[in-house]
Amino acid sequence: MEPNTLEQKKEFLKGDKVLWIAVIFISACSILPVYSASSNLEYIVGKGTTSVHIFKHTLFVIIGLLIMRSLQFIKFEFIGKVSAIALFVMVILLIFTLFTGQTIDGASASRWIAIPGTPFAFQPSAFAYLTLIIYLCRYLTKKIQRERLIIENILYIFVPIIIVFLLVAKDNGSTALMILMVSTIVLIIGQLNWKYIVGFLGIAAIFISSFLLIAMKTDLIKNNRVHTWTSRIDTFFDSKKTTDVEDEATKAKNYQVMQAKAAIVNGGTTGKGPGKSALKQRLPQSASDFIFAIIVEEYGLFGAFILLATYMIIIFRIIIIATKTPTFFGTLLVVSIGIMIFVQLAVNIAVAINIIPVTGQPLPLISYGGTSILVSYIQLGLVLNVSSRIQVYDEEGIGKKQSIDEINDIA
Repeated sequence: MEPNTLEQKKEFLKGDKVLWIAVIFISACSILPVYSASSNLEYIVGKGTTSVHIFKHTLFVIIGLLIMRSLQFIKFEFIGKVSAIALFVMVILLIFTLFTGQTIDGASASRWIAIPGTPFAFQPSAFAYLTLIIYLCRYLTKKIQRERLIIENILYIFVPIIIVFLLVAKDNGSTALMILMVSTIVLIIGQLNWKYIVGFLGIAAIFISSFLLIAMKTDLIKNNRVHTWTSRIDTFFDSKKTTDVEDEATKAKNYQVMQAKAAIVNGGTTGKGPGKSALKQRLPQSASDFIFAIIVEEYGLFGAFILLATYMIIIFRIIIIATKTPTFFGTLLVVSIGIMIFVQLAVNIAVAINIIPVTGQPLPLISYGGTSILVSYIQLGLVLNVSSRIQVYDEEGIGKKQSIDEINDIA
């Protein structure tokens, strides 16, 4: 009886144990920075209290961890098979968001759909992004050695990417660009012929140019954020100028960047201590987009190093899982999710240290916000799902001796 009990406890965290530990560690570490920085929402936005915000964040962390565990009961191969249906549903929700989208917590874009009967809302764009990548991985896996017809590539690869990109771009330009970039990387890794990829990038450039031109010069696209994007780019380059005297307009435009820089400098090596940030109530979106700056201010470069090291452990474990997975779909899915996480992490930190313009991308597993944090847990749950299947593959004799078509038929 006792050995069985021990075995059950051992298997409760199915999949890569190191990845589980790293995720749980970051999840626990996210609570104090969010509790500290969420006072910004109370002070500036005038919404809720820090206690309510930290309760909400903790609730989403717990739900996220439960989702990670629950995903182990579903074979990732099945998730791939239903990804086309899921993508269709996400496209419908994105269209619905165009007409009924709401703003929350001081954000300026209508990206959220309220859940009837609850105080919660979610961003369909984040789920559409993940669903699209899963769908592409699944489609590229099927009969990989066969040369597809041009019409197949157009209808089943490029059209879905363009549709999701255009629907997301209106209110979330940075996410739309990430969708385009990561999708292209997935197509390359998925061994799609280069002539199709180059052609797709050319068509995408035409679509983007046309969208920007129409949005800036006409009123055909209502409530678009193109002028916000151009303003952020101008602000970024203005912040790079070294002038002795700045006018008030320039200072106002550079406000977020200046406060983020001040928070990082103020943190020094060891930081000011938990909850002792002096900039959290001056820095807009300090609990989400700029939470990395608050972490550096309160925990210093030492704390930031530990956080980044943990993220690198997650990325490293994802690479290991990808190399050990014998099915092409499993490998492509894990690598693609790893790219998604790394790009989002890099973009958030790059904004905080003023390497790129402000984008509004959250810090994975850390930033305050229900949709972003749940999507991160779903991503990692899928990776753990694949890792938990590696031993099953070995036991079933699914390995390198099989042909690529036999392996992909299993997926």
